[in-house]
Order: sequence, then C-alpha cells, then structure tokens
Amino acid sequence: MLILPGLGAHDAHTLPMRRFVARLGYEALPWKQGFNLGAREGLDELLHKLAALIDDATTRRHTKVSLIGWSLGGIFARELAKRSPEKVRQVITLGSPFGGHPSATHATQIYEWLSGRQAGDRDMIERVRVPPPVPFTSIFSKTDGIVAWPSSVQSPSEWSENIPVSVSSHLGLITNPVVLYIVANRLAQPEGHWRPHQPVRPFRLFHPARSKRQTDR
Repeated sequence: MLILPGLGAHDAHTLPMRRFVARLGYEALPWKQGFNLGAREGLDELLHKLAALIDDATTRRHTKVSLIGWSLGGIFARELAKRSPEKVRQVITLGSPFGGHPSATHATQIYEWLSGRQAGDRDMIERVRVPPPVPFTSIFSKTDGIVAWPSSVQSPSEWSENIPVSVSSHLGLITNPVVLYIVANRLAQPEGHWRPHQPVRPFRLFHPARSKRQTDR
C-alpha cells in the first residue's frame, strides 16, 4: 500500500502508520516526494510520479494497492484511484477536505504559501469532489481543528462510507488508536467483498452515531 502525508508533512510523519500496517503484514510504501507542498508542478505531473510507485508495487506483488491519504494526501489518493482504478484496491482518507470549498479549512493560506497556487480554483474544486470508482472510506473528527468535518463527508453509496471518530486533532489522526483500528479493519477485508465498517463493542464508544445528516451531505 501507499501512504501519502498531509500538507507540509513528510514521509517521516507517516512512519508510525507505516510501521503499524507493516506489523499487520502489509508492505507500506512511503510517497518519496519529500515534504507535501501541494501540486507545485501541476497535479497531473505529481500524479504521474505517484502512479509510477503504484505500477512498481502492482508489478512486484501482482496485486492491487490500497491508498491511505492524510489530509491533502487523501485528495491525491482519490485522484490516483480515479486515474488507475484497475490498480487500486481501496482508498482511505484521514481528515481530507475533498467535499468543501478550500475556505472550509484553516490551512488554506498555508497551502497557497507552500504550493504557490490559488486554493480557490473552481475547476480543481469540482474535480476533487468527484468520488473515486473504488471502495472508499473517509475517516474524520468533529474536533479536527483544521479541516471542517462536513468537507470530509462523501455522499453515501454502495462503495463509500464516512466514519467519524469522537476525539482527535487533525495532526493526531495519523496516530490515533481508534483510527488505526479502523484502518486495520478496512485493510483486512477480502478483495471484492467490501462492506461498510461495523465497530466491535469495545470501540463503539469512540464512534459517534452516524446521523442521517452526516451521511446524506
């Protein structure tokens, strides 16, 4: 699988997640693009570089690749899945603002400063809202503090789900124990038999009730 860091983050920041999934028996690949400064060279150019990592992994392992993206990395993961759905098993995002206007995140100015790009590009906003054609899980928290949680909610479908966790900061999502439990559960599903997540009893206290308002937005 490929794990993509959030805005301003580096492979070193995803190391705890990669070590966790490695202990579960999965090969966890870093994104190898240095700090995530957005798509400085253009989104398609960045996706081309990341697609090469997916191509290599699928060739070596003869299997599809799961993508885990934290924050902005989740948006890139979704775009990769749209580009090569035949090579992607599933996408899991952590606090990724794919469903709202960039103003819904407190990191907008940071993004524009780091990437040198305007966050309010209308065509880009519409592009990232389109769901990937593979099983998709969005994990988010109402206590995120940086990304407004409604922008991390995908319209429900046969292949998509939204999973809120009760307490987590945006930066803490990558190491949150409940998030790690959900990720492990999603990765353990047999290919071709994706089902929505159902938390086991000890973890239900950490999963806020999924109201109709949450899932229908």
